[in-house]
Amino acid sequence: MTIKQGSTVIRVCVGSTNPVKVNAARQAFSQVFPNHTIHCEEMHAPSGVADQPMTEADTRLGAQNRAKYCSEHNDSNDMDFFVAMEGGVDEFEEGAATFAYVAVLNSDGELMTGRSANLPLPNKVYQRLQANEELGIVMDELFNTDNIRQKGGAIGLFTNHAATRESVYTQALLLALAPVLHPEHFK
Repeated sequence: MTIKQGSTVIRVCVGSTNPVKVNAARQAFSQVFPNHTIHCEEMHAPSGVADQPMTEADTRLGAQNRAKYCSEHNDSNDMDFFVAMEGGVDEFEEGAATFAYVAVLNSDGELMTGRSANLPLPNKVYQRLQANEELGIVMDELFNTDNIRQKGGAIGLFTNHAATRESVYTQALLLALAPVLHPEHFK
C-alpha cells in the first residue's frame, strides 16, 4: 500500500464512534507515519456478531466485518485505511480472558488482522458474560464506574491503569500495520 504521492495527510475511517477506539487508531497511525497528519473519521459499523463476542473466532470476525463495512459504505472514496477493533472474551487453558482483534483494510483491499494480549478475567465476571451480560456493564457494577468501555476499560481497572483499553488497541494496531511498513517482505 502506498500513500498518495505528495500527500502529507493519511485519512483513516474508524469503524466506531467510541472515542477510545478512534484515539487508538490516531495514536497507532501517528506512530507508524510520524511525518504525516492523521485524519480519523468515525463511522458506526455493525460487527455482525454478538454485542459481547464470546470466542476468538467471533471477535476476529467482528473486527473484520466492521472494517469491511466502512470500506463498502465510504461515500467520499478518499480514505487510505479502514480500521476496526473488537473486544471479546474466551476461555483458554489458563482460564477466561478478554482481548481484542483489530482489522485494517487498505485502499487496495488488503486486509491485515492483529490481536492483543490476553487479560485474565475472574471466574465470577466470566460467568456473568456467559449469561449474556456485556463486560463493560459488569465492570461498571463491580468497580462502581460509569461507562468504563469509553474510558480505560476492564484492562484499565484490572491493571490499576498501567494499561488501558486504548493502549492495548494501539499496540495491536501497530503490530497489524507491519506489512504497511515493510511491504517488500509481505508480498
